[in-house]
Amino acid sequence: MDVLVVSAHPDADSFNRALTAAAERGLTRAGHSVTTLDLYALGFTAAMSLEEHEAYRAWEPGTAPPLLDPMAAEHAALVSRAGALVFAYPTWWSQPPAILKGWLERVLVPGVSFTFDASGKVRPGMQHVRRIVGISTYGSPWTYVKLMTDGGRRMITRALRMSCGLRTPTTWLGLYSVDTAGPEERKAFIDRVEHRLAHLPGGGS
Repeated sequence: MDVLVVSAHPDADSFNRALTAAAERGLTRAGHSVTTLDLYALGFTAAMSLEEHEAYRAWEPGTAPPLLDPMAAEHAALVSRAGALVFAYPTWWSQPPAILKGWLERVLVPGVSFTFDASGKVRPGMQHVRRIVGISTYGSPWTYVKLMTDGGRRMITRALRMSCGLRTPTTWLGLYSVDTAGPEERKAFIDRVEHRLAHLPGGGS
């Protein structure tokens, strides 16, 4: 299965980058074909331009997706071929980094992530996606994250899932209180990520 991994952390030596590598190892062990988008390394632009916004608003079903930026169009093509989407990022201010939210806004546009039926109702456009995986670290403990409702997790496992279908399975892997986690706890979480992704169904298809 083709799996698209979207990674969002500015530091190439960060713990989050190590988690991305663990996910890649696990997916490869499972026989999946893995493509990773390192948004910071790619220099992906987070902010939607006025021209993109106008194209978004003017889009009509049956026409090409409103993708004006070549990089965003390239990423949308990868999404269209992916059987699974994996997101790896740190949670900041109860949300993903701005670059990842911008990626969702600029890549998963009408004609890519959703469309409209004859009656004008929104319909999922990514029913080919068979699983969504989120991997995140949190500076706060789980109790605080739960109280704040964890905007990133809700965005990925609920809002994004609506574009794939309500029956699309989701997997969430989070390490809480990461700032006070010791080396053993961090290694255990890396191992957990690799193990879970190594058992993602659909490898070799």
